[in-house]
Parts: sequence; structure tokens; C-alpha cells
Amino acid sequence: MIIITGGSGFIGSNLAKSLNTDGEEDLLIIEELDKNKDKFENITDIKYIDCIDKYEFIENLKNNTKFANSINIIFHMGACSKTTEKDREYVMETNLEYSKELLHFCSNNSKSLIYASSASVYGNNRTFVEEEKNEETLNHYADSKLQFDNYFRDNQNKISSQVVGLRYFNVYGPREQHKTGMHSVVLSFYNQLERQESIKLFKASHGYADGEQRRDFIHVDDTVKVKKWFSSKHNISGIYNVGTGESRSFNDVAKNVIQSYNKGEISYIEFPEGLEAQYQAFTEANINKIRECGYETNFLSIEEGVKKYIDWLQRV
Repeated sequence: MIIITGGSGFIGSNLAKSLNTDGEEDLLIIEELDKNKDKFENITDIKYIDCIDKYEFIENLKNNTKFANSINIIFHMGACSKTTEKDREYVMETNLEYSKELLHFCSNNSKSLIYASSASVYGNNRTFVEEEKNEETLNHYADSKLQFDNYFRDNQNKISSQVVGLRYFNVYGPREQHKTGMHSVVLSFYNQLERQESIKLFKASHGYADGEQRRDFIHVDDTVKVKKWFSSKHNISGIYNVGTGESRSFNDVAKNVIQSYNKGEISYIEFPEGLEAQYQAFTEANINKIRECGYETNFLSIEEGVKKYIDWLQRV
């Protein structure tokens, strides 16, 4: 049995769909059943055993030996992913303490754990290498992710089973419509063109001209390929960046959306109050570590990935 926490969310549901394509249907999806029910639209076309509440799942792990023994691997994608969330207690309980519970189970029962970390742990640093000297946090979300990465690091030499943390950069692609207020810029730009003639980008900041702030944008399909590759390499553990290794400007992304949509123009707006101070104006994954451990697959470019996503949006 394959466990996917956050399995009806953006990345989790894409993983589940890909596993179905491979013939895997013995999937158990773990969710917060009382929150954001729109996300469950993501799994209407997916075959799985059941979708259960995250706390029920933990109780089953603790009290049901037969259930626990039937697990092959846990893909831990579930999290509070809202970077502007102000309730620190909720973020820490959801992203840190729950993750610790899964790590304890997997390490004590020789199960593989592949979990979602985040490039947000680099804060305003401009060196995106998986080392503590490059890490800082700008919000509760990033802090929760970094604290769990460090908890794993502190205990790694005691753990014999596989544990892999994947630091996602800016992920975009299908099945993210439910993420109100947290859409990728590709979907945000597409939605703007559905309503109006222009895409609005932020004006100059952090030393960059209008719309020239840069991020490492990665298609969700590439993140799924990485997870599946690691799941076949049980001898590899550690924390790895998952990005293309090439930053692109927001202007680049907007121009590609306009080209795929076949209409539109770009305009520039001021930052909302309070956002600029905690805004990452530049990210670019250093992917040497994931390449050195043997992952050789090429990542989609913005040109390829945006076209693929817009084509999907116009079909659904």
C-alpha cells in the first residue's frame, strides 16, 4: 500500500494520477477532511483505496499493526502551504509535529519516507545549495519546513531506512485550481487573461526592473518524476533541491502565457503593503546534488511547461 498525505492537493493528486498510469491503484490518500473541500475534485478521476482523515491515519499507525505492516512507502505531501498564514501554532502542528510522527513511524518500521520540503527555507539568500549556512526563514511556513529538515538532519545517522526531503522551487501545473490565493503565477496569469486584456506584474524591486524578478519555475510533472525516481532508489537518503536549475523572469512567464493564450499584454503594479519585505525576488535551484546522486532526466523549460499547462487548462 502506498500512502500519499495531501493526496487530493496539487502535487499529491498529480503523483496519484501518475501512479495510476503506472498501474498502481493500492493508494491510501490522507487529508484534512474538514478543510477546503474543493480540492477533492482533484481525485475524482483517480483510483484509490480510501481517503481518510490525517488524525485517523496516525491512530491507525499507532494501534493497528496489520495496517502499519501493509504500508510500503509514505509520500508526505500534506502541509499548510499558505506562506502568509499567521497562525503559527497551526502551521507548526501541521507541518512540523505531524511530520515528526511520520518520520518516527518510518524509521522504526523500515519504511521509506519521501517528503515535501520547500525552497522557502533559503529566505533572502542567493546561494541555493542544500547547506545550513544558506538557510533562513521569512515566515511561519518556511520556518516549519526548515525545522523539520533540521530534525531529520539531527537524527539521520540513527535512521537506517530511506528518508528523502525534496525542496520544491516554484511549482506550476494541473490540479492547482483549489489553491485560492496561492496559485502558481502561470494559473494566476491565465485567470487574469480570462477576465481582462492584461497580466499585472509587480513593479521594480530588490534591484530588478519591472517584472524582472526571477524564480526557478518547475512543472509539477517534473516533481512527480523526481519522487518516483527516488522511490526506486531505496539506498539514497538526504535533502535535495527540486528545480530546473535556471531562473526565469516573471516577464518571461507572462510572455509565454500570452503566446499560448494568443492574446493579452503586460502592465505593472505596486506591491501590496507588507509583501515586499518577505518577497523572494530571486530563486534558482543548485541541482548539482540531485544530479550527482544519479537523477539525469531533463526538466521542462518555461516554453515547454507553460504551453503544456495552458493546453491542459483549455481542455478541462
